[in-house]
Amino acid sequence: MSSTQLHRTRAQESSNAIERLYVTMRHLFNRGFYKPMGVSGETLREAMLELRPEIYGSIADEKVELNGLHYVIDRLPIGIEECRFINLTSEEGLKDSHFQVIIPPKRRRNCFRIDDEQMNIEITRGRSDIYDILTHLTFLFIESYKIMENVLINDEGNVTRDWEKLESAVKRTKKLSQTEKESALTHAANILGRTFKETCAIYDNFSTKDHPDRFLSIIYWLGKLAIDEHLYDLDRVVSFTPVLRERIGHHIHGEIWANKIKGILLSENLLERPIHIISANMHSVMNTLFAPGALKNEVAKKDVFSVYEALSQDQNTNLRKKVTKEALKHGMIHLKDESGTNIDVQIFDSGKLSFYKNESGKENPVIFVMDYAFGEQAYETIDELLKPYVNKKGELTHLNVESLSIMGKAGILEGGKGDIMIPSAHIFEGTADNYPFENELKKEDLSGKGIDVVEGAMITVLGTSLQNKDILKFFHESTWNVIGLEMEGAHYQKAIQAASKIRGNISSDVKVNYAYYASDNPLETGSTLASGGLGTTGVKPTYIITQNILKQISSSSC
Repeated sequence: MSSTQLHRTRAQESSNAIERLYVTMRHLFNRGFYKPMGVSGETLREAMLELRPEIYGSIADEKVELNGLHYVIDRLPIGIEECRFINLTSEEGLKDSHFQVIIPPKRRRNCFRIDDEQMNIEITRGRSDIYDILTHLTFLFIESYKIMENVLINDEGNVTRDWEKLESAVKRTKKLSQTEKESALTHAANILGRTFKETCAIYDNFSTKDHPDRFLSIIYWLGKLAIDEHLYDLDRVVSFTPVLRERIGHHIHGEIWANKIKGILLSENLLERPIHIISANMHSVMNTLFAPGALKNEVAKKDVFSVYEALSQDQNTNLRKKVTKEALKHGMIHLKDESGTNIDVQIFDSGKLSFYKNESGKENPVIFVMDYAFGEQAYETIDELLKPYVNKKGELTHLNVESLSIMGKAGILEGGKGDIMIPSAHIFEGTADNYPFENELKKEDLSGKGIDVVEGAMITVLGTSLQNKDILKFFHESTWNVIGLEMEGAHYQKAIQAASKIRGNISSDVKVNYAYYASDNPLETGSTLASGGLGTTGVKPTYIITQNILKQISSSSC
């Protein structure tokens, strides 16, 4: 058998593993609960270990995967490693209780520590949120059993000296001295199957201001719950509330979100104006429009991209306040989300922008910026937003949407972090759904600015954390010619094409601008999402894309 056939076979196995993961997760969701390390969670564990996703590194090896653990812990609520019971709920009123809201550093979701043993996680962004959490939990529990197997000597509960010393360090009420910390790290390294150097290198990544030795605590609690599960049948359980199972897929939060926005547009007399929708972050459009005026001195002294880079840094709060003040002065409307979608919105009336010259005689357009959606949530929000506004008399007002622009981060398959991708089609992984479209942004529009640009098809994956090299190489090297992967593109296109080509909610001639900048390259070891963030590398491509989207909007309005 040729190496090509072997490679394709492995890609097919990986694809099958992804399919089994999602079928199983849907089944467990409908069932209402499962035990991750029991019989009910076995299929999830087996599929994950067969897939061996790049982001989870050495998940299939005996040693504990540290970079993958850091990636996962950043996306789950603080303290979850201590909880036997994890409940996934709908928005059911907990935010109005005495429970403190816990928001993971890298995911916008509300979580609540109910008691010593239970963590509740609110799901308001659809199935993609559930898939994301369940895959991360599966990884976490697999790693916890590695710890347990490395420290448990027998079924009588005897443990290694390393474990006893780690437990002693974690239970200390005083901050560890440098000597005590290094001693604890030596024992932890033995437990993890890692070197002292590797363990020290990752240690600070887990630290918080209130808990500098959090890494040791996470390792201890993961191991302790696995030991309790193995010796005393104190199983960990993931459950889904009846309200969540009833509501999921019904666009409840998306409908509330969209209706509030249309109500604001109506009250501001903007509902029937030409509208340009941009899915992006909450800073790049505002900064592009207003930073040159608000920060004239800074722009005069240095390159404008250096100013944008300064605005992205945490310590420059005053600069960001100046830009926001300038934007509000010129009529920016900022809508903080209260619907549960976690998608904030900015609305700009171009007629109030002193630097916007409209000599066409057309109505001044409205620029509508929405924060990033998450996976399938992209379909829910855009589908609801593009529906006509219905007043109290039942009369319909169709939105005059002239363009939709999607800017985001994505994994790249031919290049490196910070490069730009211009998609010509979105392929929805695991389905036969393909969405070719006419992208108004072209490779030549963004080339020649010191950033590499690639053009081609992109795959919309069910979860970025589940990709491995074999399946990505197949999509990249076969006639699919895929240049990158992300989670929302096909969902946006599904909503846009339905609204414009079938339902007639918006014009069939609506223009579409798509561009992504590379956050990682999952085909390169050390360049996956688990290897760390972009830092300031993403600033220049972000603003090059933003400038070109605004240029397209300006030219289409003239």
